[in-house]
Amino acid sequence: MARYANPLVQGTNSLVNLSQITEEEMKVGSLQAAVTRWPFFVFLGGSMFCLLSSSICHLFSCHSRCLNIQLLRMDYVGITVMIITSFFPPIYYIFQCEPHWQLIYLGGITAMGMFTVMTLLTPSLSSGKFRAFRAMLFSSMGFFAIVPAIHGCIVNWSNPHRSITLAYESAMALSYITGTLFYVSRIPERLKPGWFDLAGHSHQIFHVFVIMGALAHYGATLLLLQWRDRVGCNGTV
Repeated sequence: MARYANPLVQGTNSLVNLSQITEEEMKVGSLQAAVTRWPFFVFLGGSMFCLLSSSICHLFSCHSRCLNIQLLRMDYVGITVMIITSFFPPIYYIFQCEPHWQLIYLGGITAMGMFTVMTLLTPSLSSGKFRAFRAMLFSSMGFFAIVPAIHGCIVNWSNPHRSITLAYESAMALSYITGTLFYVSRIPERLKPGWFDLAGHSHQIFHVFVIMGALAHYGATLLLLQWRDRVGCNGTV
């Protein structure tokens, strides 16, 4: 008789196991439900707005001088919007379990972006002689990322995807910096005037590097999203 378990005990154990499994599933489900996608789509929307405004600018800027100035300002605003929205996915997912850091970093870059937009919309700053100043504004927003990047590396040092994510973000930074250098220096058309009027001039090269940087950032964002989906707030924050 000792070989046969008591049916009442078996039923009780089954109910206990079932309740434990249900609780674990509910916890996992709540973690997955907590990981939202809106920061990812904010970045995609900002990138598309930047590229769309730039395309419109280059297509119709030859219409008249007045329209050219207005479209150039829209182009600068598009670049600023893309920089701001690029911060949302990494900041949100890295510091998802520490909302105060989300507020500090996202609030900081948004404030810098608003100041940059107001500055760039000033008519006197749209001329060619302020080209380096505009590049400095964009670069300062990019360098702001150094602070949350170091912070994120420290608190996520044990994340197995840390090195890959850093490689993607480093590629993004290198692409943006290289594109900015072409934009400011006006190479190669400055060296060979007239040779690159239709293709190969610095502004086109600048846009190529911007797209490369956006793609690298897209890859890093996907890794961060998958990581947060997997660990929720129980893993390393």
